[in-house]
Amino acid sequence: MKFHHVGIPTTVQRPGETYLEGGKFSITDAAANPYHIEWLRFDDGSPMPEPMKAQPHVAFEVDDLRAALAGKSILLEPFVPFPGIEVAFIVEDGALIELMQRTA
Repeated sequence: MKFHHVGIPTTVQRPGETYLEGGKFSITDAAANPYHIEWLRFDDGSPMPEPMKAQPHVAFEVDDLRAALAGKSILLEPFVPFPGIEVAFIVEDGALIELMQRTA
């Protein structure tokens, strides 16, 4: 596992946001932030789980997403937010964790 970013929910619109239509929310590019912060801004009626809308998360890149999810408390099943990356969210001891795998 390798640290990737910290995600923080916000209500403030930020420059460079990307809108994810299926989830009805906008995110910033964590790689563009010197502290690797990804800001998440959710629309009213977003279908994303409530914990994602309310609490920060820490994201880690993994080699095998399915293996990393084995035996974990899954909050959000794997999905593809952008081509070339698949993510899922788990809850570990009350903390929200995003696991990410780069795909071909």
